[in-house]
Amino acid sequence: MVRLATRLPLPSWPHAVGITALLLISLRMQPLHAAPPVAERKPVTDTYHGVAVAEDYRWLEDSTSADVRTWTAGQNAHTRGFLDALPARSPIHKRLEKLSAAASASYRQVKPAGNRLLALKRQPPLEQPLLVSIASPDAPETERILLDPNVQNSKGTTSIDGFYPSPDGTRVAVILADAGSERGNLVLLDAVTGAPRPDRIERVSFPTGGGSVAWDRDSRGFFYTRYPRAGERPPADLAFYEQLYHHALGDAESADTYCIGKEFPRIGEVFPSVSPDGRHLLVTVQDGDGGDFAHWLRGPDQKWNQITRFADGVKSIVFGPEHQLYLVSRKDAPRGRILKLPVDRPILSEARVIVPEGESVIVGYDWQGLDIVPAFAANESGLWVIEMLGGPSRVRRFKLDGSSPSTLALPPVSAVGAMVPLPDRSMLLSVGTFLTTTGWFRADAAKGGVHRTALVEKSPVTFDDCEVLREFATSKDGTRVPVSIIQRRGTKRNGNNPTLLTGYGGYGINITPKFLGAEGRLWLDQGGVHVVANLRGGGEYGGTWHSQGSGVNKQNVFDDFAACARHLIARNYTQPSRLAIEGGSNGGLLMGASLTQHPELFRAVVTHVGIYDMLRVELEPNGAFNVPEFGTVKNPEQFRALHAYSPYHHVSAGVKYPAVFFMTGDNDGRVNPSNSRKMTARLQAATASGEPILLRTSASSGHGSGTARSEVIQQEADVLSFLFDRLGVPYKETPPASVR
Repeated sequence: MVRLATRLPLPSWPHAVGITALLLISLRMQPLHAAPPVAERKPVTDTYHGVAVAEDYRWLEDSTSADVRTWTAGQNAHTRGFLDALPARSPIHKRLEKLSAAASASYRQVKPAGNRLLALKRQPPLEQPLLVSIASPDAPETERILLDPNVQNSKGTTSIDGFYPSPDGTRVAVILADAGSERGNLVLLDAVTGAPRPDRIERVSFPTGGGSVAWDRDSRGFFYTRYPRAGERPPADLAFYEQLYHHALGDAESADTYCIGKEFPRIGEVFPSVSPDGRHLLVTVQDGDGGDFAHWLRGPDQKWNQITRFADGVKSIVFGPEHQLYLVSRKDAPRGRILKLPVDRPILSEARVIVPEGESVIVGYDWQGLDIVPAFAANESGLWVIEMLGGPSRVRRFKLDGSSPSTLALPPVSAVGAMVPLPDRSMLLSVGTFLTTTGWFRADAAKGGVHRTALVEKSPVTFDDCEVLREFATSKDGTRVPVSIIQRRGTKRNGNNPTLLTGYGGYGINITPKFLGAEGRLWLDQGGVHVVANLRGGGEYGGTWHSQGSGVNKQNVFDDFAACARHLIARNYTQPSRLAIEGGSNGGLLMGASLTQHPELFRAVVTHVGIYDMLRVELEPNGAFNVPEFGTVKNPEQFRALHAYSPYHHVSAGVKYPAVFFMTGDNDGRVNPSNSRKMTARLQAATASGEPILLRTSASSGHGSGTARSEVIQQEADVLSFLFDRLGVPYKETPPASVR
């Protein structure tokens, strides 16, 4: 199944059909419930570069309208009536709830704080993760709870969207948001006792540009991102023009000092970091969500020096020992190379290449909540680099001059999700696979070797009876597209397996192996096959792989996905009547394009918080941040590309569309829920298949970040029961042997 979190959402996630089963499928196609509310048609026409584009459901964009609220409530009621009547829905929900409650604690975003570590701890059955302090990754029993959002909000909708410990470990800045809105305010806590401090700052993070904090090395203050306040800019600009300010402990926010940002683009996303000696401040600015970065450096003289520009291809910079800067560059090297510069003379043209481009992709950076973090690090023990191998990843360690590379011994077909330098010069690595839970490993260059720490999630389900197969589909233009196929050993390729194909393909984001968890276990136990496609538009093979699936080349992503579906059919894993697809956000756009371009290929579609109207998406605050990735209707060539695949504009009356389940959240600040409303209305009016078109709008969630545990389980139960019903899979209530 798909779980949505972080900056941009990433996909996470049996029997032969005889005459009786075919009869059941036929019965399911008949209308079992009252029809959903019909959306009135109110035609509107826009003209782009001489092309008239008409639509009927523009009125559904107004979330404040009583008519829209009534229509949405009616859709929710219809969807609940459909799903709750499914015999498998209740037992699936109970099973997921039981398995979720039985899971052990898990830890993410581990960060040094003086002589201790801070982390977010997910502790079932609590709704939200806790902020905790521990003495070491091998001593979770030393835990102190610093902040429990579940106590602050009994509904479980307050979330920790980011936390930043002071270097001396005495304070921690925490960004809190509510109901998945990603609109965060900063509070300050004592990092030893958890006691609140008086310092508080409003509007530090926003779903458009994220938010970030970096402490002074003396721990007496910190730099933070700040969005305009009312009156500082016009209302239409209050979600833009992110700037950097400095706060001294104990001061009122009104006394904080402006640092930089007025010269940044309207859609600039700002991320500060401070050198180990505290003498230099580095500010990374991303040009919207397109993957281009510029960097400013301030030295002891307090003067700013722009050391890279968006066109320079530098994706990430970290401070290293001996006053050096290390840079990941893709300029003339689409798979990435590492450069080195003295911090006191940061002239890019004088940078020395220490790790040249190779066959693997140097990742460069990754998202951690609303913040961006480097995917490589330099400390006294060497240069540690996460590299991508088409989906799975590895870590190599070099000497600081780029020589003597060695590959760390990690589990096969794994994903390294985070890398944390520790004060003792060792490195913490977050590592997981499709079939094993995520755990933190410690790599120690001095002592040698890599070992698993005590910060390992223990799951109530195992996948010892399963396997991961790595195959390649051939896309329309001949490009080989990798797919990871997860199934129970002994699964027969008889063309009849219920199969779930997932994908993303955007923003240069790498879709890496991720533990399938309880919902994945339930899918496989019904004879299902789970497939993850690594499409162009992602970063699995570097900058070229991304650019071939972005902007005017976006159609390649949809061609890749269709090729993966056909590959599964040709290889006799499944057939169209047993094939479902799922994706979220940019992956939701993928779902919309796939079902409108190839409705005959799939039986069921699950799409979360997706973009479907590509001609109006840029009018939303976060849509403007997406222009570098998708393009703009203001440009004739880009308009033609957008219009050619925009799912909403390619729904045709009388087509037999597959069953579609749209899921969205009222508080989504990244993709306006009106996309789901309009697409639902259009499909319900057009489809001739008799298959259901369902819309589920959650009042307590947004794009995925900060969603309460109970809401996640409800969503998972809805998705599984919908898929089992549409694919004709009888759910087995008997717990399988794979559950402990």
